[in-house]
Amino acid sequence: MAKVLVSMKINPADENVDLDKLVQKIKEKLPKEYEVVKHEKTYVAFGLYALRLYVVMPEEFEGGTEQIEKFLTDMPEIASIDIDYVSRTEAFG
Repeated sequence: MAKVLVSMKINPADENVDLDKLVQKIKEKLPKEYEVVKHEKTYVAFGLYALRLYVVMPEEFEGGTEQIEKFLTDMPEIASIDIDYVSRTEAFG
């Protein structure tokens, strides 16, 4: 069964959000169907950073990335999410 790899940019609510702690919180609270396979800090401007997450999820989820977007935007540390790309993969089966 194939999976989907989602790359997303997470914009923190403010510059004081600890991105390392945010990643750990996301990993702990993320539903079991999702898996964070990679993360990195991305420079935005003037000392501000965003978080790039690579998440693997089941291909057959109705609504695509809607569920994970809702889950993440409900977290107070997150201002917004930009989905960069979604790609079908069999590497994480």
